[in-house]
Amino acid sequence: MTEIVQSEPAPARWVKGMPSPNPRGRPPGIVDKRTKVTQALADDAPSVARVVIDAALEGDMQAAGIVLSRVAPPIKSQAERVHFELSNDLPLADQAQQILQAIAGGKVDPETGRTLIGCIQSVAGIRAVEELEQRIITLEAKQVN
Repeated sequence: MTEIVQSEPAPARWVKGMPSPNPRGRPPGIVDKRTKVTQALADDAPSVARVVIDAALEGDMQAAGIVLSRVAPPIKSQAERVHFELSNDLPLADQAQQILQAIAGGKVDPETGRTLIGCIQSVAGIRAVEELEQRIITLEAKQVN
């Protein structure tokens, strides 16, 4: 029969000064391949950028697109503020119907309407989880008694 010897459990996290958890790991000072590639690219980056800029200035539209995307990133669309009546006391389905009516009436743009209806869907999901949780608590309470 073999005897099982228990050793001390290893700490949850390695702390500086402790022996390495991987004693055969990479020796200190060795540069990995990714670092070498990154350093090589960083060394040549100004030259590459100059080539792309020169190509853009000569009319290369693809190069111009690259340069412009770095200098002036695309503007993100922003929805305008909208004002319409939304009754908080109505069921969520009726609130969604109010949003659809506001879209049809031109008070809300379709993208904003889609976002608002998505918010209503999220609220409905949260309410469903809360109701389910409450039902489970009630059932468990009945089962204990």
